[in-house]
Parts: sequence; C-alpha cells; structure tokens
Amino acid sequence: MNKYINFSFRSFAIYLGMYFLSSCSVSKHFSQNEFEENIITVHQWGGTPAVDSLAKKHTISHITLHHEGVSFPEGKDPVKYLKDLQSWSRSQKQWIDIPYHYIIDLDGKVYEGRDIKYAGDTNTEYDPAGHALIEVVGNFEEVQPNQHQLKAVVNTMTWLAKKYNVPVDSIRGHKDYSSATVCPGKNLYRFLQNGYLKDEVTKNLQ
Repeated sequence: MNKYINFSFRSFAIYLGMYFLSSCSVSKHFSQNEFEENIITVHQWGGTPAVDSLAKKHTISHITLHHEGVSFPEGKDPVKYLKDLQSWSRSQKQWIDIPYHYIIDLDGKVYEGRDIKYAGDTNTEYDPAGHALIEVVGNFEEVQPNQHQLKAVVNTMTWLAKKYNVPVDSIRGHKDYSSATVCPGKNLYRFLQNGYLKDEVTKNLQ
C-alpha cells in the first residue's frame, strides 16, 4: 500500500472502500463480448452517426479519460444530454460529432459517441489522434465518481485495451497531455494517479 501514502486519510478511506467493493465486482469474470453487447449505440440512443469523408481517421494507441466538467444531477436524462451534446458539437463547434468515443452516465451505462475510427476533438492544445476518448458525466473537481461509474471506467478501459492492444501504461487523463485543463477533475484523476484504474484493468486482462 506504499504507493497510496501521499493521499490524505479521507481520500485514502474513500479509495479503500471503493477498492474492496470494486475488487469483488470489477476484476472477476470480465467478458469482452458481454461488455460490447451492452454498449448503447448511437442508433439506440437516437443520435445520428458522423458521415464525413474528410474526417481524420486514426489507429488507437492510447486511452484517455475525460469528465464532462459541469454538474450532472441525479435525474438528468443522459439521452437528452447526448443529443444536446451532438447538436452543439456540430452546430457550434463545427466538429463532425460528439468529441468523445464513449460516454459513461451516473448509472455506469456506456454510450457510443463518435465513431472510434475518427479521431476525437478537444478545446485544448493536445492532438487526440490515436486516443480512445472516454468521458464520464459530472464535474469531478466538485464531486466524487460513484461506484457504478468507476466500474464502467475500468471495464471500458479493459475492453478498449484488449480490442486495440493498448498497453496499460498508455491509459492516462486529459490533463496529462494539456496544461490548459484540470480534466478529468481531481476526484476522478486520483484513481489514475494512485494506480487504481490501471491495476483493475490489469486484473481484468489476466
């Protein structure tokens, strides 16, 4: 446990509780096929797929974690959020689609965003080509990720790492590539920083 000693007692206690809960439910019996079958596709949530012959295609070599960056209260409709995000991305930003490839809601459901064959987009200075982008709803500068979200993050990362042969060391957060952001927020980023997410992905891959 030496790698966790730099965190406050409160942070450690939060992590420890989540670690033991998730070690029972995340790292055992992970199924690539079952996970993929449960992803809510663009068609299923009522979006429209990106069709753009000029869009940048890429080969996945990294997995990068983001957060929404604004509050996502209980009861907010994730489907309406996705539809609004898709509309805003296209009309206001002139992007081909939602900037992220997969989005995780408060219940840990995983939604397809931009077709993963296309590189994502960002408002910061890093080049997301080669990155599989995962967004978790909420502002994790202000709130803690819940257990459903953490489990979904681990499983999404596991699925992507295995499907695209991404090394666990290439799992990082948005802020690791940009000095202009705190994304994915300190309360979610700590699970990258203290090794929890990578450790759980490694267990799933074994």
